[in-house]
Amino acid sequence: MGHHLGSKDSIVPLIDRLNKYPVGLVDNEKLREILALLFDEQEAFIASCFPLEEATLQELVRATGIAAPALTPLLDKMADKGLVMDMPYGGKTYYLLMPGLIGFFEFTFMKNRADLPLAELARLMAEYMYENPQIGQASEFFGSKTSLTRSLVYADQIPVSSTVTSYEDARQIIESSSFGAVGMCYCRHKKEHLDATCAKGAPVENICISLGSAARFMARRGFAREQSKAELLAILDTARTHNLTHITDNIRHQPSFICNCCSCCCELMLGSQAGYQDGIGKTPFLAQVDKDACNGCGLCFAACNVKALTPASCSEKAARYADLDEPACLGCGACIPVCKCGALSLVERAERPLPPEKRRDMLKAILKEKGRLKPYVISGIKKKLRRLLPGS
Repeated sequence: MGHHLGSKDSIVPLIDRLNKYPVGLVDNEKLREILALLFDEQEAFIASCFPLEEATLQELVRATGIAAPALTPLLDKMADKGLVMDMPYGGKTYYLLMPGLIGFFEFTFMKNRADLPLAELARLMAEYMYENPQIGQASEFFGSKTSLTRSLVYADQIPVSSTVTSYEDARQIIESSSFGAVGMCYCRHKKEHLDATCAKGAPVENICISLGSAARFMARRGFAREQSKAELLAILDTARTHNLTHITDNIRHQPSFICNCCSCCCELMLGSQAGYQDGIGKTPFLAQVDKDACNGCGLCFAACNVKALTPASCSEKAARYADLDEPACLGCGACIPVCKCGALSLVERAERPLPPEKRRDMLKAILKEKGRLKPYVISGIKKKLRRLLPGS
């Protein structure tokens, strides 16, 4: 492994291809080390040849120059590793190169495996994501106005006079999905390989939910297990016992996952804590502190997964209460159940956030904001496959 590190024949073309996605990968030595561990030289070459849209085997044969009998097992191995997604449809299999984030970085830690040096990858990925966060990969991931992900609200905590739409409610998203599966939390599994565990004691196994065609791929390739809707709804209940924040795609139509995120392990939450307070789309609600009722016990400080609740700065010792950083608050409601004195509640924001309708709308917006729209041909996505891709 790692024998082709820095090779311009494989790594540079692979990085160039991955950087055609809306969220690319900032090129540096750590990235090259990561890619050299995940892709062997032949896999890196194949990946660099992928078109922007889904491709059939014959299209990839033409692109790579590798005959079908040799290429098929290589693509199969890449799908097992989470580097490509294979999608059977109409008697053919279509292949899609996964982006780095959200993509094969996450898949690397979504199952127990002996084919990769997970401890080394955990260290490299952690350093890669948050070294120089304002100019490095964190900036690339979180830096656009349109975010890739958004928070969902604990619907039982919203004001009695308020309502949530089906795309704002985790339970409704699950109920409307065609297929569901559950798998390992990438973030907490990676943290274990850094010799650390979740401060909230949140589960590593059987906690993150995938939906639709993405879930079918993940179940087929061992990254998740098919679950009934009742089982998936029970996972939400488990997540709430640990005051986890539900996170999904920043789209209204057919979200492909619901992650259940903590403050100490989740890279999305850590990004918000690092200053990217708009890096996760917010719910239509905002936490509110009743300063007269609050006794300053601090339980909500640990419950809040973006550290938006902190002790108030006050010179009067008697005036102890929680202070809310409103721009940081996701409005998820994870903090409210821990408050023993009823001092926390959700209120409606002045303006209700409206996520992009579909995945292609979200990706187009991100590309436009980054000045990269021209080279990315969204119209090239095959119309006959739109039903296959979650939210496309």
